[in-house]
Amino acid sequence: MSSLDRRRFLRDAAASTALIAAGGLASTALGAPAQAAPAAASTPSDAIRRRPGPVSFRWWGTAGWRVDIGDRTVLVDPFLSRIHTGLFDGGMNGSTPLEVRTEVVDAYVDRAETVLVTHTHWDHFMDVPYIAGRTGARVFGTMTAYHLGLAYGVPSGQLSAVKGGEVMDFGAYTVEVVASLHSRNASYAVSLPGVRLAPTAKPLTVADLPEGDTLNYVLRVAGGPTVFFMGASDFVARNLAGIAPDVAMVALNSTTVTADYVSRLMAALDHPEVVVPVHFDNFETELRNPPTVAPSDRTRLDQLIAAVRESSPGSRVLVPEYDTAYHF
Repeated sequence: MSSLDRRRFLRDAAASTALIAAGGLASTALGAPAQAAPAAASTPSDAIRRRPGPVSFRWWGTAGWRVDIGDRTVLVDPFLSRIHTGLFDGGMNGSTPLEVRTEVVDAYVDRAETVLVTHTHWDHFMDVPYIAGRTGARVFGTMTAYHLGLAYGVPSGQLSAVKGGEVMDFGAYTVEVVASLHSRNASYAVSLPGVRLAPTAKPLTVADLPEGDTLNYVLRVAGGPTVFFMGASDFVARNLAGIAPDVAMVALNSTTVTADYVSRLMAALDHPEVVVPVHFDNFETELRNPPTVAPSDRTRLDQLIAAVRESSPGSRVLVPEYDTAYHF
């Protein structure tokens, strides 16, 4: 059995098992939709097999993605305001006001039905409440994301707290939640740590948005690819067993604190067909191609690519550009 066939076998078996308990990758040229699956009678189990229409993935910088599945849209960590905190000038100012740049967000977000939040640092969460209000999307995240959403005035009916292990069926796609970890800095600490497990005041500054625990997400498109999303550069290898994604969106590690980061991750994910680095850009600059990359991050990006090629030589590395449609 080939590596790709094995990944598909593992992921389909895992998805089928989860659905029962609850009740071949083809890369194309940009802009070319994948072939639709043959029509079939509709049954609940068909949700993991039938393709709903063209599927595209657009990177919005940092760990943010827009995924269009036919006429349905999933967002992951959408951060478009890209406010200046001084992080790339020598030090982040935690008192920086959380000012959503609505004109920028509105230019990119015309719709969304699902928003997946990996953790609640400002560069992953601060635009989410505004997007939820603008689109009516349901927001999935940790209990911290739930309470922060309430603090921003997002109705509880639009907020879904998850913790890892959930596999949710949306018909055209399923979402599996994976409990994970946030990366650590050179002092072996998590920046802006903390959780919000009870009602809290509305955040006003960057420091008011703590990490709030970290999740990964696995998006399985009906009749299409299985895609793994990271928002921070650490993970629990045991939690990734059997996922075997076709595509992995891999966060750039900012330090070497996480031991054997790339090689362990590639092995845990069963060597994905495509690896897409994320969180390597200077996210305090305009969302314009080519992405601005700090010199130190450029070095780490080159090292990550080299590590993928060494530990997972069968994987193809795709370094994305902003708001460009990719089809897997």
